[in-house]
Amino acid sequence: MDFLKSGSTTSSSPTDMSAQKELIKDQVRNEIAMANAQALVNKMTESCYAKCITKPSTSLGSSDETCLSRCMERYMEAFNVVSKTYVDRMARERESARSSLP
Repeated sequence: MDFLKSGSTTSSSPTDMSAQKELIKDQVRNEIAMANAQALVNKMTESCYAKCITKPSTSLGSSDETCLSRCMERYMEAFNVVSKTYVDRMARERESARSSLP
């Protein structure tokens, strides 16, 4: 990445620098999204395991599988509802802030 080198003899235009900054921001957003998804899966696994697996063994019984499946579905449904509500709220707040500007 040339833009990180100090004393570089080639200069980038402001447009190039802006594009590079946006690319880095996108990469950071993607990394954060991946970390959040991993945290969600870990939390869901821990919660559903604690709820559904009362007697750990080398294999899952059908009732354990059913419980895990339902638990994970409910967990994801709840996450999706909360996530959608949050995104909608942020969009409304952003729009409200834009409309209040002179």
